[in-house]
Amino acid sequence: MKVRVKFAKEGAMKFIGHLDIMRYFQKAVKRAGLDAAFSEGYSPHMIMSFASPLGVGITSTGEYFDLELKSVYSSKEMVNKLNDAMVEGMRILSVRQVEEGKAGKAMSLVAAADYVITFREGKEPSEDWKQRITGFMDQPCISIVKKTKKSEKEVDIRPFIYDMEEKEGSICLTLAAGSSNNTKPELVMEAFCGFLGVPYDQWDFMVHRSELYADTGTEEERNLVPLEDLGEEIE
Repeated sequence: MKVRVKFAKEGAMKFIGHLDIMRYFQKAVKRAGLDAAFSEGYSPHMIMSFASPLGVGITSTGEYFDLELKSVYSSKEMVNKLNDAMVEGMRILSVRQVEEGKAGKAMSLVAAADYVITFREGKEPSEDWKQRITGFMDQPCISIVKKTKKSEKEVDIRPFIYDMEEKEGSICLTLAAGSSNNTKPELVMEAFCGFLGVPYDQWDFMVHRSELYADTGTEEERNLVPLEDLGEEIE
């Protein structure tokens, strides 16, 4: 049986990289006493896959990994067992049964993500930044230089900013995610600062990822569904 585990990564744990988080959960599953399935061959490994790597320094209450189990407890029991094995800054939010096979893999399903941008004290970009979000989003094109390890290229990220609004002094973003059109919130903030005519400094704000979505809609109309909602509680 395959289950999808939703977890939060907060506090000092935001400084732990993705590979170390993977190793951490492999050990935590063993400590929790869950009956995990392993691959066959000379070097068996726990059958586990993460939905989308989270950048170092970013907190989240919307992270996921899929885990193959040979036998299961109820969702509530597995949440409790895993939480008993967690360290400070890591919390298990839900465990749900999901579809078997590659088509149901969290990694391949990710289509969008929610982020909350909170400015550090005294670091808000300008006096009227809240009122100028609408004008920023009304632009037909938002060009930014996207850097990779091998090259730099100018891209239009406007099609990949699904929503942007101000709530209680923070910026809430819904951005394209996944393997093809993955859009980092830092790129959006860099473009927004350019639109405001102020210097961009990534240390002026904190980033929190609050959800990951699958898209169950069509090419004409998106229908974003939290990855958690694609599974069912185990009684």
